[in-house]
Order: sequence, then C-alpha cells, then structure tokens
Amino acid sequence: MNQSTAEEMTIGFIGAGKMAQALASGFVASRVTSVDKLLASAPTMASLREIKEKLSINVTVDNKEIVRKSDVIIIAVKPNVVSDVLKEIAPVVKSQNLIISVAAGIRLAAIEQPLPQGTRVIRVMPNTPCLIGAGASAYALGTYAKPNDGEAVNKLMSAVGFCQSVPESLIDAVVGVSGSGPAYMFVAIEALADGGVKAGLPRDMAIKLAAQTLLGAGRMVMETGTHPAELKDGVCSPGGTTIAAVHTLEKNGFRGALIDAVLESCNRSRNMGK
Repeated sequence: MNQSTAEEMTIGFIGAGKMAQALASGFVASRVTSVDKLLASAPTMASLREIKEKLSINVTVDNKEIVRKSDVIIIAVKPNVVSDVLKEIAPVVKSQNLIISVAAGIRLAAIEQPLPQGTRVIRVMPNTPCLIGAGASAYALGTYAKPNDGEAVNKLMSAVGFCQSVPESLIDAVVGVSGSGPAYMFVAIEALADGGVKAGLPRDMAIKLAAQTLLGAGRMVMETGTHPAELKDGVCSPGGTTIAAVHTLEKNGFRGALIDAVLESCNRSRNMGK
C-alpha cells in the first residue's frame, strides 16, 4: 500500500459504535479521506442509524460487502465477537486487503489465524479524542504487514492525533495509559469541577475551567518537552496554595490510584487476549 495514495484508499468499518464513529469523523474532518470513501457495517440498520446520520456514509448489514468494497478494513467490534467476524469475512479477504483491528486485548496471532495465509494485519489502539483530532494511538505490525502498510496506518492515525509504532508486547500498556485514559481524565475534570462548585463557582464555569486546565497542562508537556515533575514544581510556590493542594493529593493516594488504574486496565486487556 503506497503512502502517497493513502487519500485514495477505501476504508470500511466493521462495527459502527463509538470508536468507529470517532475514527470516521476524525478522518473526514482532517481531510485524510472523504465521506464517499468510507463504508460501515453493523448487524442491523438500527445500529447504523447514528453513523449514517452523522456522516452520511454508505452502510450495510453485510460484513462481506465491506471487505469486497474496501482496501482497508477496520475491525471495530467488541472483543468478544472479533473471532466470529473474522471467520465470517475470511472467505472474501484478498491479498490487497489490509486488516486493522482496534479491539482491545485481541492479539495479532488471534486475528491472523482465521484469515487466509499471508493476510496483512495491523493492531491499533486508538482513543476517543480521535473524534476531534486529538487522539493518542499506537500500532503494531502483524507477521505479513509491510513497512508501507505501517506508513499508511501512521498517516491515517496521525491525521487524528498523536501516533506511535510499538512492539505488540506494549499494546496492553498503551490500553492502560491512553486507550482508557480519557475516562480517567473525564473523572478528573468532573472532580475538579465538583470542587469548584463546592467552593462557590457556577457549574458551567467550573467545568470549563477544569477542562481547559487539563488541556493546557497537556499541551505544555507536549509542546515544551519538559518533564511533568518540573512543570509541577514550577506551579508550586514555597508555602503556597498549590503545594498545599499537592500535599493533600499525595496523602489521599492520587498518584497511586492513577498508577493502579493503568495497571488494572493493562491487565484486563492482557487477560482478554488469553
């Protein structure tokens, strides 16, 4: 697959849930592809209503049709049905198809096994901020995937945020940090806003202040390249309000809770693949 023609690829989604919608919307918004080059399938037309209404893409209840009409097939179904989907589409998968799985916990070997020998497979772990071009994704190449397949995936995923190639052994850790990470940050925003409300702020203002604070802090890390600890120290004046607040976070296990959350998500992903 030639990177220079990535914009010409037809991309089919098997599964039309939140992740498929986030990726499809992000691809279109970033102009890495166009609506007429996107297709999606789901078991029922009712399941396809939302993605069709939002993006006006072609939809079908026939997974094999997606394979026949697409260069790239993105498997975006729940992990527990990936095996059934792969067995269903295997008879129509051709050498020109690139299979991308975004299902958490499903190993490359398990994806490759039901498909024809030599099928090019890539495992991707994106996250939902791909919807607004602010995603964080990592990908691992399968046995038969070629370097230019990786380049094509990198081009697609970089169009909707940060993207990094990793060995498959690190994908579960990626799930823990960035795959599940938006949920941790939404909880943090909600909790910050609750604190603001308790201190007297209107709810709408508190949410906006909290969300913008996380956005700004993230941008500072990415754009300055400065270690987060150094940036944190820069906010903590001696004897000031921030160091007092950080002390409270440490006493209440804030750092340990986040580490435990990452490890719990990582282990869950690892166990799903067994």
